[in-house]
Amino acid sequence: MALEESSRAAVAIVGGGAVGSAIAYFLTADPDFTGRCVVVERDPTYETASTTLSCASIRQQFSTPENVAIGLFGADFLRRMPDLLEVDGDRPDPQFRENGYLFLAGAEGVPILEDNNRIQRAGGADITLLSADDLKARYPWMNTDDLAGASLGMANEGWFDPSLVLNAFKRKARDQGAEYIKAEARLLRKGARVVGVRLGSGETILADTVVNAAGPHAGALCRAADIDLPVEPRTRTVFVLKCREKLNPPPPLTIDHTGVYLRPEGDAFLSGVNPPADREPETSALEPDWSLFEDIIWPSLANRIPAFESLKLERAWAGHYDMNPVDHNGILGPHPEAPGLMLANGFSGHGLQQSPAVGRAISELILSGGYRTLDLSRFAYDRFARGDLILERNVV
Repeated sequence: MALEESSRAAVAIVGGGAVGSAIAYFLTADPDFTGRCVVVERDPTYETASTTLSCASIRQQFSTPENVAIGLFGADFLRRMPDLLEVDGDRPDPQFRENGYLFLAGAEGVPILEDNNRIQRAGGADITLLSADDLKARYPWMNTDDLAGASLGMANEGWFDPSLVLNAFKRKARDQGAEYIKAEARLLRKGARVVGVRLGSGETILADTVVNAAGPHAGALCRAADIDLPVEPRTRTVFVLKCREKLNPPPPLTIDHTGVYLRPEGDAFLSGVNPPADREPETSALEPDWSLFEDIIWPSLANRIPAFESLKLERAWAGHYDMNPVDHNGILGPHPEAPGLMLANGFSGHGLQQSPAVGRAISELILSGGYRTLDLSRFAYDRFARGDLILERNVV
């Protein structure tokens, strides 16, 4: 099909989840942007979107300074969201529960927490280190016999409502002029350059810049256009648990040294764990892996919280990580082998919490050719060729 000149945009964004909609919001909010912004989303119900199936949490407990800064930016945005994303008097409340993250460690893990803490505090994060005795005093329901310490976020960490945040970004972006189109999309190339997108209907939209914000589908989107991008869909299962005994005080979002996480959700708890490497295929399936509960999660929780020996498994759901298997961090900015293509991919489970900072960053790259608010140049695609990987020590 010949390229149709009648349908043009300054920016076409493939993917209307949290990352794509945040980019559309920041772009259309900038007075220097006067062009057409089109967001192509395959499923506007977001029924199977990574955003809406997320546990929707935010933290600064990373070992990479840039990730700490991204987390602080996101927490500040959540607080200001009612003002920033107001439309016609509707002030969206993200339901930010600022109850912290708690990373537990055995003796071998304490030096890592201490190293990370220096980075976090240097970046302005309010993170404190706890001894095993401190843990027992704070959380008397916790078994600390095999623990040597912990790291606790005192501010700016917690969880929020993912659907509300996504819909608030989308509604504000549309109010500012962004157009949303329901369609499958393929990248259009003219030589090496990406020049637009072709929709499932056959319509073409030519664009000065195309942004890949397709989440777990981002790698396939690029491969279909003979462009390399190390992003794969990986399934993660979230389990909903109930316990007869009330935990007082309620736990923060707690990550055991086994990798099992737990956080309150109303009168229940959410829990999960990254599957072992031999049980983590690249897949588009969204079936819960029930065996993780019996094999890993329940034994870990029963050891850490004796009251959980009699917990009840209520239900489970599965969602996707847009996994960057190389170094598990986001891939941001222009693709060096495909001019015209901007990447916002590979967040490996952190896309929703990083969407405000990524939205700001990508909009700045498009408008000015450089980062202005946060310098996220370390996340560029060409780090892979240089061997300059971002080896994050706090991967959940």
